[in-house]
Amino acid sequence: MMMAIAAAVAIVSCTPREPEALLWLPGGDPTVEAEIIVDPSLDLHEDGFMIKDTPQGRQILAKTDVGAMYGKYALQRMERTGKASGVLDVREEPSYDRRILNHWDNLDNTVERGYAGWSIWHWGEPVPVRLIEEYSRLNASIGINGSVLNNVNASPEILRRDYLERVAQIVDIMRPYGIHVYLSVNFSSPAALGGLPTSDPLNAEVQKWWREKVSEIYGLIPDFGGFLVKANSEGLPGPQDFGRTHADGANMLADVLAPHGGIVMWRAFVYSATGGDRARQAYDEFMPFDGKFRDNVLIQIKNGPVDFQPREPFSPLFGAMKHTQVMPEFQITQEYLGHSIHTAFLAPMWKETLDADTYQSGTGTTIAKVTTG
Repeated sequence: MMMAIAAAVAIVSCTPREPEALLWLPGGDPTVEAEIIVDPSLDLHEDGFMIKDTPQGRQILAKTDVGAMYGKYALQRMERTGKASGVLDVREEPSYDRRILNHWDNLDNTVERGYAGWSIWHWGEPVPVRLIEEYSRLNASIGINGSVLNNVNASPEILRRDYLERVAQIVDIMRPYGIHVYLSVNFSSPAALGGLPTSDPLNAEVQKWWREKVSEIYGLIPDFGGFLVKANSEGLPGPQDFGRTHADGANMLADVLAPHGGIVMWRAFVYSATGGDRARQAYDEFMPFDGKFRDNVLIQIKNGPVDFQPREPFSPLFGAMKHTQVMPEFQITQEYLGHSIHTAFLAPMWKETLDADTYQSGTGTTIAKVTTG
């Protein structure tokens, strides 16, 4: 699985494993000894919360129901770890609006880089309600609010009506936990699934096909999050197949999603076997279009320019793209770090990336700062 964070934030894809005991909150919603106050007028981020001890007792204050849920999980975690004693005065607000897991799950239930087993979505089988509820609670307990259900190497079939109806069932289970669902889409879907002679993003019939498909999705899932797209990389189709640019492709999808509030996460990991310097290919392809992407396009950039190596410098796109929303992508699956055999604690590697200084606007312009807006 990967993880992406965005101010946009993105998470690439990984198959869930047995979670750490202190993060796992079994038995349904957390139970805490505190008064819950939801007040939309509070000066807080939508997902933020405060935990305060007052003369009236302990309180969790939030602007939204989702923020209150995060506060309950936080207080329960503090109680279980012995950190809830004394007088509490806690305020937590997320740095990133979108905190997303990208699952690399395929429709045949295999998982690319799936060292933890089969897809938890059980495509083609009865919806595993209990499993998805547990997955949703686990993610809500640590503030994850988005999930891309399928592999970035996407099959056009995910946009078939029967699969979309299945996705809607999954969304219904996740929604109470504040999790929005996204789908990876194949750029050639208008031709491969819709039977059109082309998937050229500037073709009027192609645009019409995407508008109708997006309307169909939102008819089933009114709070659908949007699309994740891997295009013109490792042999996958994209706008360059038709003489168009990454901006042409991303903006076309952004325009059809915008009326519904959806976003496009357009991956910047691009390379071909016949290309030049692989470490700079993303820079060469995306920098000419800095500032030319729609406001609801997020360029999803791997932490390094090569490919999730255990040690590599951060991608130069983080500092270079000054006029485009960018989001970091980290790998959770241990592809290069012991597969499922060895234990690896990934947080220090991610922190090193987020703390790296891009010097975009002088000293101290870290990747964390340029990706949180």
